[in-house]
Amino acid sequence: MTAVVFIHGLWLTGVESTLLRRRIAAELNCETHAFHYPSVTASIDEVLTRLHDFVTTLKSDALHVVGHSLGGVVALRYLELNRDVPPGRAVLIAAPVGGSRAAQGLARWPIGAALLGRTIEAEVLKPQARRWGGHRDLGIIAGDLSLGLGRLFGDLGGPNDGTVAVEETRLPGATDHIVLSISHTAMLFSADVAQQTAQFLAHGRFQHA
Repeated sequence: MTAVVFIHGLWLTGVESTLLRRRIAAELNCETHAFHYPSVTASIDEVLTRLHDFVTTLKSDALHVVGHSLGGVVALRYLELNRDVPPGRAVLIAAPVGGSRAAQGLARWPIGAALLGRTIEAEVLKPQARRWGGHRDLGIIAGDLSLGLGRLFGDLGGPNDGTVAVEETRLPGATDHIVLSISHTAMLFSADVAQQTAQFLAHGRFQHA
């Protein structure tokens, strides 16, 4: 059995991934599951423990992991630390793996840090010098349609999806990277994102023009 686990972003629940997961399931003829975690109140260690418990219950032969925004950062950290999970691939969608200027800008507001929560503080607020070790294929989807509230909190620096800059999604060692003309939140409802995600999970490469 092949399973796809979707990890949602900040302030979300996973329900918003329903359409994306249905499209991926139809493309790959597999099961998809949404992992929910308290994105503001939980620490990264708590999130990773919950995620590991969730993955263990699936008892799948192959496991693909897909994360959107903060969920992509969680996915990356989980796969870095757990190399004994079933084989598969991973796709990070609009994930600020290199840090987030938007989060830094919001954190400067009196209530900003509280709104962002503990996982953002630990994993995203400071620029991260990350590198993927390559023990499974990992693809990254970024957007450059600059529509989103992230622009209100400061200069995102170059092409961006309205919340995350394209440059913030780049990860040395990643298998493939593609930029689509889609905004941050719209990624969850985009047929193109679903198709490209399924393409990478099936073949280990995106379909570049």
